[in-house]
Amino acid sequence: MNEESETDMAEILSDEIRELINGGFSFVENKILECRNCALHETVTNKVISKGSTAPKVVFIGEAPGKNEDETGIPFCGRAGKLLDKFIAYMELKEDEWAVINTLKCRPPANRTPTKKEIEICRPFLTAQLTLMKPKIIILLGNTAEKAYGESLEWGEAKQREDGTYIVKIFHPAALIYQRSREAEQYAFLDKYKHLWKN
Repeated sequence: MNEESETDMAEILSDEIRELINGGFSFVENKILECRNCALHETVTNKVISKGSTAPKVVFIGEAPGKNEDETGIPFCGRAGKLLDKFIAYMELKEDEWAVINTLKCRPPANRTPTKKEIEICRPFLTAQLTLMKPKIIILLGNTAEKAYGESLEWGEAKQREDGTYIVKIFHPAALIYQRSREAEQYAFLDKYKHLWKN
């Protein structure tokens, strides 16, 4: 792709994101449900959009829907979701203070890791959701969320953006199901940054 084409693509993407944001939550949801921009829509049962508040203090970004999420259309409703619920309870977040979204809105076959192309195609939805929600803290659950958001952080690291938003990277709950020994590290991360959402 030449430089001019890259510029055109950036402008198109910006226009797409701007249209989504201007349309509001219902418009974004409808666009997600209508999306046919990659092959994942061919095998999906339900698109998975969000769970929780539309004006949260904290937004958790996961990877992609799994089997349970695909069946119900609800993010983090399986085993990983139960573990995430434990973390949310530990953080003492009220019901209107948190939300959960994924980098992809469709389940990849056999729960495989999302491809770079799939992440790029779905990114306008992620960007629009975050812009509309205006969270104070964005918690990246694992490496795929980190890639989709466009930040580079170590495990348990936090960064503050120019707009004052904090970005924190912690383990994806699904990974901890198979590595219970790391759960203590996760709680240590939450303890380290609890001042961010307690204010």
